[in-house]
Amino acid sequence: MSTFQLPPLSLYIHIPWCIQKCPYCDFNSRALKGSLNEEAYVDALLADLESELFQVYDRPLHSIFIGGGTPSLFSGSAIADLLEGVRQRITVPADTEITLEANPGTLEAGRFEHYRAAGVNRLSIGVQSFDAGCLQRLGRIHGPDEAIAAFHSARAAGFERINLDLMFGLPGQNMAQARLDLERAMELKPEHISYYQLTLEPGTPFYHSPPTLPMEDHLWEMQQQGQSLLSDQGYNQYEVSAYAQQGEQCRHNINYWTFGDYLGIGAGAHGKYSDPNGMITRHWKLPEPATYLAAAGTNDALSGQKILASDEITLEFMMNALRLHQGFSKSLYEQRTGLPFTAITTSIENSIHDGLLKNHHGRLVPTSLGKCFLNDLLEKFL
Repeated sequence: MSTFQLPPLSLYIHIPWCIQKCPYCDFNSRALKGSLNEEAYVDALLADLESELFQVYDRPLHSIFIGGGTPSLFSGSAIADLLEGVRQRITVPADTEITLEANPGTLEAGRFEHYRAAGVNRLSIGVQSFDAGCLQRLGRIHGPDEAIAAFHSARAAGFERINLDLMFGLPGQNMAQARLDLERAMELKPEHISYYQLTLEPGTPFYHSPPTLPMEDHLWEMQQQGQSLLSDQGYNQYEVSAYAQQGEQCRHNINYWTFGDYLGIGAGAHGKYSDPNGMITRHWKLPEPATYLAAAGTNDALSGQKILASDEITLEFMMNALRLHQGFSKSLYEQRTGLPFTAITTSIENSIHDGLLKNHHGRLVPTSLGKCFLNDLLEKFL
């Protein structure tokens, strides 16, 4: 008998435009050319949402994440219209986490106040580095002073939950610079820091013309240094690249990592939803903004969809849950997948035998070795 339970439901909203495309970025984003028609895109997003509602069985939203691209290109009034439209169409409880991504180089004075008034209660600021040379080599349009000013503006606007995005392993970066980046971030005392290694993704300019990056042993030292610094200052690592003060984990991302459901609206947005019988479907929208705008709210806005087979459900669950430092429980696996735990017992035993996984008070947790060789651990579940 299946123990499947409908998981929490989140909403991801994609805004695909940036001032310019960074050479390392493989997200669905486009350099803005000409004027930005906020009203048309908000209308398209809301039509898109309406077309999705039949799939979610009147479930309330657990979290909302407005990502991109650069959502902070949109005015406070556009974000207010968007969130009000969402509230009119689906239940948004008062304590729903609502995050908006912002880049320091796209902000106008007072815009944070308008986002806060619109209902945004968490900001994620794309700092990436506090080193001017590193930022220039990354193709960022802001400098260190703008990043610091953006943080203080957010605090002044009343934001009590702020994430800073930082990368390490940057072109020309050394250990001292990586350490200084983290120290400057922690001096600001954000509630959350995302700290991740720059990777060269296929299809990006950096992939085709690679910059000179630190050597592998230096990258490992940077990661170890960062984990130690963050831990010393009270930032607990709860996922591969996520560190939070007590109680400040990102609820939206935790829902991803625990195999929750999420609606995806906007150009190129991906969604995952379950029906009461445990059938899990993924779908994704047209990536090109112009064609998405023309089709939003209709089946033509779909770029593709797929019903997951049992083996795909297991692998996707593991790809997410094994990123969490607390791992997962037997009951979570069965509730979120609808599959019997006995189907993966052999894979679990083999992973434990090889030192990649451990049973810690009833939770299956990647070992230090498993965290370093996560792909090898995932292969056990293929």
